[in-house]
Amino acid sequence: MGRVVLVTGISRDLGRRFARVAAADPSIDRVIGVDVVPPRGDIGEVSFVRADIRNPVIAKVIAKEDVDTVVHMSVIATPGTAGGRNTMKELNVLGTMQLLAACQKAESVRQLVVKSTTTVYGASPRDPAMFTEEMGPKQLPSSGYAKDVNEVEGYVRGFARRRPDVTVTTVRAANVIGPHVVSPITSYFRLPVIPRVLGFDPRLQFLHEDDLLGVLKHSVLTERAGTFNVAGDGILMLSQAIRRLSKPSVTLPRFAVGRLGSALRSARVAEFSPEQLGFLTHGRGVDTTRMRTMLGFEPRFTTAEAFADFGVSMGVPLPARPAPPRLGQHPTGEQKGTVRV
Repeated sequence: MGRVVLVTGISRDLGRRFARVAAADPSIDRVIGVDVVPPRGDIGEVSFVRADIRNPVIAKVIAKEDVDTVVHMSVIATPGTAGGRNTMKELNVLGTMQLLAACQKAESVRQLVVKSTTTVYGASPRDPAMFTEEMGPKQLPSSGYAKDVNEVEGYVRGFARRRPDVTVTTVRAANVIGPHVVSPITSYFRLPVIPRVLGFDPRLQFLHEDDLLGVLKHSVLTERAGTFNVAGDGILMLSQAIRRLSKPSVTLPRFAVGRLGSALRSARVAEFSPEQLGFLTHGRGVDTTRMRTMLGFEPRFTTAEAFADFGVSMGVPLPARPAPPRLGQHPTGEQKGTVRV
């Protein structure tokens, strides 16, 4: 018998796309997508079950379908799309608690993969140059998405202790970006004029949407337990990113950017949360050594390449690659034997 994989959050684009990717793998027998509303796009061979993970009925779905692998993708960052902050917290925290309780009771479950985020580290002036998986935030978040993620990961660690027979993989993804991604960070870069915090030029890391799908599938197939930072190679400074989009920017004091973000959020123009303001002030860098050495995954896109592909969706052409050197010519364009002085 092949694998039976249950994917939460299938009504969202990335959840739906991952479910299709998983269903196409010959080692996976069935994929069941779960959400409170049906997905909008084509789900191919994926079976959809309308169920709310905040409700104990999710345990019946897992038991009935004999699920052995659960991929949890319904921790969301945007309260506007969830129906407000209270609903968002219920989906993220209470939904995860109910899902883990169902997994704990189900003897068939042998693997859990959780899509988390590097937002769990926060963003502050006291941050290290690179966060490793053993590190925590320098300042614990008191509200919002970052607080939800911290709580979710805490419950996942508790589940791993209670069910040591289950392989638990937590994927801490950098900001996911790409042509199809709608998120707080992509909404920010789609603004006609991009606000920046006076005196700061934060470091940014990105993960291409295709690499997110790739690392989740890789995690399911390889069954490596642990927590892993996942990001494309390299970093971009915010000033570099804005220049590459050829967009105007305006530099404002931090309090003014915060007020502008609140106005944009109220107008539903962009999800500009307090944790995003911190990120756009101090930036964040994560170490991905464990991703390569222990998880065995290598992203196809670097941070810069992921951002460039996102730019294409806004009409920004891909940067031209230098032509290969002609025979007898150095890559610098000089003829062999010449000396620069």
